[in-house]
Amino acid sequence: MKLVIFGMGYSAQALVEEMRPFASGTVIGTTRSAAKAESLKALGVEPRVFPGADMRAELESATHVLITAGPEDGADPVLKHLRPIFEELADRFQWVGYLSTTGVYGDHKGAWVDESAPLTPATRRGRARVTTEGEWKALARDHGLALHIFRLPGIYGPGRGPFEKVRNGTARRIIKEGQVFSRIHVEDIAQSLLASMAQPRPGAIYNICDNDPAPPEDVLTYAAELLGVDLPPAVRFEEAEMTPMARSFYAESKKVDNGLMKRELGVKLRYPTYRAGLDALFAAELSKG
Repeated sequence: MKLVIFGMGYSAQALVEEMRPFASGTVIGTTRSAAKAESLKALGVEPRVFPGADMRAELESATHVLITAGPEDGADPVLKHLRPIFEELADRFQWVGYLSTTGVYGDHKGAWVDESAPLTPATRRGRARVTTEGEWKALARDHGLALHIFRLPGIYGPGRGPFEKVRNGTARRIIKEGQVFSRIHVEDIAQSLLASMAQPRPGAIYNICDNDPAPPEDVLTYAAELLGVDLPPAVRFEEAEMTPMARSFYAESKKVDNGLMKRELGVKLRYPTYRAGLDALFAAELSKG
């Protein structure tokens, strides 16, 4: 395997860790700054600064490609800079993955959605993702790209969870009636991607999420209980001071179905609920003192 990853962020680094015990080959990962590029070497990743690097040679020899970088000003940065190369080399890749978001479904007022649900995003970010998905699908259709799309909800895991905000008193339980979100532990993203690489189905779209959509205030409550501290204060959504981005998350409420991921990829979630995920994170913190 020679894997090229565009955007060596949180999920991509988890994938590299997941691959380490049993996958051989080369991983090339992009970042935007030379300073961050140096840190990737410690992960066993060959860094490239992108945009900037040409990337033709890397793509000519790649067997697998993962795009995690999100749209910038409404445009996909990989297609913006490398569309002609992807069109030329499309049929050479064994597997191409694009990490999208469940935000493409928009607001379904707490109802369940699966991969067949209409795409009616309620936010600018969601609309940009729908546009980008469409551009990658068109490239796959016209040039034979082995495209797989993975729609992700809120991501948490080591170093990214509710504990710190609960500890330092900045967490708030925002109460909005009927509001529910889906989530996914970063390790379950990684194992899902590897499962897809092992059994490609070009054109596939998967929701990658856990089994337990829940109101956001429930997660904070459970985190506080684990820590043995007072519950974060409850604030009604209408009265909460929030950034425009934070408020936009509450514009959508839905439960995301992960049945296709489990049936087709055979994924057995390590953290099927937010409770299981937070239990593991808390246990890891305790083991480190």
